[in-house]
Amino acid sequence: MKGTAERSRLGAALRALRRQKGWTLADVSRRTGFSVPTLSKVENDKLSLSYDKLIRVSEGLEVDIAQLFSPVNRAVAPATITGRRSINKVGEGDLVGTRNYDYLYLSGDVTRKKFVPILTEVHAHSIEEFGELVRHAGDEFVYVLEGELEVHTELYSPVVLAAGESAYLDSTMGHAYVARGTSRCRLLAVCSAAERDLRQVTGETNAREPQTRRAVRAKRPARHR
Repeated sequence: MKGTAERSRLGAALRALRRQKGWTLADVSRRTGFSVPTLSKVENDKLSLSYDKLIRVSEGLEVDIAQLFSPVNRAVAPATITGRRSINKVGEGDLVGTRNYDYLYLSGDVTRKKFVPILTEVHAHSIEEFGELVRHAGDEFVYVLEGELEVHTELYSPVVLAAGESAYLDSTMGHAYVARGTSRCRLLAVCSAAERDLRQVTGETNAREPQTRRAVRAKRPARHR
């Protein structure tokens, strides 16, 4: 009986929170990585979720996990100012080196981020060298800082972006970033997926082919005399 009651509260809370934000099941699916049929079963009390999956749902809905079990008629607390702030100095960040990229995760002192900023240096110079396309939950925005970037996706033809140009894409769609030409290629990526999930993707890449970490060099502005 207890399990049924918990599923019932979860289903009603998920539906109420989703409607409150004006999202469809497809929207929640993109944000959490769960399929629409799975989410529909949860909302209709036909499926329960383990704790790690509840965390994914709460992060996708941008709510505290406790709200998934709160009474649906409970008044929504007004938004509060969190005062969160994070400063990134040159050379600071958590570096993860892989075959295709060097990732420098920024603002690591902020927990439960709504988006994850990553300074990235691209190493692959062809889609053949890159290998299998990458997929993960959420959306992402990429802004080219240096060099030329060739963006490959499974649903669109490749496009080349120069420094100062950008792209926004659905991260669940297979994608790959390739450096065009021989020049150094650096970009800033901002991803809406949970940082844990992003790190899991890079961890899987490292597991397939371990790499030595390389320093992501920050280009300093020239001094004018």
